[in-house]
Amino acid sequence: QMPLVESGGGLVQAGGSLSLSCAASGRTFSTPARGWFRQAPGKEREFVAAISWNSDTTYYADSVKGRFTISRDNAKNTVYLQMTNLKPEDTALYFCASASLVRALVAASPSSWGQGTQVTVSS
Repeated sequence: QMPLVESGGGLVQAGGSLSLSCAASGRTFSTPARGWFRQAPGKEREFVAAISWNSDTTYYADSVKGRFTISRDNAKNTVYLQMTNLKPEDTALYFCASASLVRALVAASPSSWGQGTQVTVSS
């Protein structure tokens, strides 16, 4: 498995913005697709966004379309999630994930998970 380390979580007021980062180490060529998931207290983990190796394909959950943007810097082996117009319902533990294909992430079947970073949005 490829170690993934998230950072950038925190507390923000509704309407605010936050940016998450996910750094990968080790051999990454076998799982080039990367994505973000989240899990709110008492709820199941859900897909948020995914991006292909060359950034030509991105997918978003309907709940975050137009507010969140996923991007990546392959030179730094890092994926980002820019979150704007945050809502209290965005409060969750956010996880980075990797897979060989984007569709595996969309299907919630990644190869590796990070440990998660907490995002809390106050009303």
